[in-house]
Amino acid sequence: MGKYILSLDQGTTSSRAIVFDHQGSIIATAQKEFKQIFPQPGWVEHDAMEIWTSQASVAAEALLKARISGDNVAAIGITNQRETTIVWDRKTGKPIHNAIVWQDRRTAAYCDELKKSGREDFIKNKTGLRIDAYFSATKVKWLLDNIPGARQRAENGELAFGTVDSWLTWNFSNSQLHITDVSNASRTLLFNIHDMKWDEELLSLFNIPASMLPEVKSSSEVYGYSEANLTPYRIPIAGIAGDQQAALFGQLCTAPGMIKNTYGTGCFMVLNTGDKPIPSQNNLLTTVAWQINGKTTYALEGSIFIGGAVVQWLRDGLGIIRHSADVEKLAATVPHSDGVYFVPAFAGLGAPYWNQHARGTMVGLTRGSGAAHVARAALDSIAFQTMDVLKAMERDAGMPITELRVDGGATRNNLLMQFQADLLQIRVVRPVITETTALGAAYLAGLAVGFWDNIDSIAAQWKIDATFDPSMDPQQQSKYCKDWKRAIRAAQAWTEDDDENA
Repeated sequence: MGKYILSLDQGTTSSRAIVFDHQGSIIATAQKEFKQIFPQPGWVEHDAMEIWTSQASVAAEALLKARISGDNVAAIGITNQRETTIVWDRKTGKPIHNAIVWQDRRTAAYCDELKKSGREDFIKNKTGLRIDAYFSATKVKWLLDNIPGARQRAENGELAFGTVDSWLTWNFSNSQLHITDVSNASRTLLFNIHDMKWDEELLSLFNIPASMLPEVKSSSEVYGYSEANLTPYRIPIAGIAGDQQAALFGQLCTAPGMIKNTYGTGCFMVLNTGDKPIPSQNNLLTTVAWQINGKTTYALEGSIFIGGAVVQWLRDGLGIIRHSADVEKLAATVPHSDGVYFVPAFAGLGAPYWNQHARGTMVGLTRGSGAAHVARAALDSIAFQTMDVLKAMERDAGMPITELRVDGGATRNNLLMQFQADLLQIRVVRPVITETTALGAAYLAGLAVGFWDNIDSIAAQWKIDATFDPSMDPQQQSKYCKDWKRAIRAAQAWTEDDDENA
């Protein structure tokens, strides 16, 4: 058997490949950013061919950097940006349109119609999800309704739909595999999380032919093999999970009650709820975490649409920093945001507000406010949004949360992590390996091929890099929280005129 696992982490802004050894240590990594396409306000697309070529090229580059060939790789694990929707021609393998990204809001009006027709509970009871433009079903419907000839081709069985994991496995397997795993399927609005099947009533509601759908598999099994496009060797493709579920697994949050927050383009908090789906009373999502050896684990999730992306906006939109890493230095030049609050609702507000019409709002500006205060408020917004979700989780789970495991790029920012601990008034723990999304996919693939014996044998690999304990005066913390709530109200007030004219 090979000595390494190759993990493919296909994210919203970049494709990454990481080679892990038996100790769960990183041997080599390669990463490539790809183009973000904004055809009009609120629309976000990716070139699906660029997703595939960038992922294939970083996979080859990582193997090269690790100085290994395909025969040294025991298995490939795949993790991916979820909900992003690709429809392609089964014969040619060519997409019929750009991928519609999870952040895209073009179907918001259709979602409003569904809500008005009273479908919210019907959909939530089957899928654990809310009606929102975030999920895949409305995106597939939009493609079928708006791309000339697409609906007819779909009904003829000529088109395939998949989230990014399906698209990658299709290409790596040379069109042999049209599959997804339970964690990705549970994010489509088409999958019944109780009987673990595609749901005929939902397919009928969204008018999507069943022939388009991938076969749903567990998160850890040998699905098939990569065919000669990566290396001359056939490597087992053996683990798939959506990025947030993979991060939960990579953080070894394998027991009920364990929780992690990933700070990526968005922020995603996930709580392991064990073998039963808990319906949320606090605007969170009930979702499938993973399925291993026939046993399904469920989770509660809070999605924050704009997390680290706010830093990219400071860089690309405002030009107040040259590199994303500069934000900590700039923000640290002031002791606090001086009363500036920034609600980065560029793509609407996610959990626990779910206001898809909200827009980015900055309040509390004075003549003395400068770039550093804006940078500080932008960083603070990531921690404030996380706090809102954690409080909702506590209410749903019916228990206090005492420790938050964190991962993702922004966790390297100590200023942010300390502020996070202060706001939450609990310990924040950062592991040595913060690439937990890729690590989770590696673990799932490795377990499937016997590279690791069982979950207990990998649990020992989780090591702490740093802990952040709260040190803020409770009165100060309380004032911050109160002012943040006012800022949220301001962002939502912006949408009220919409409602009056609707």
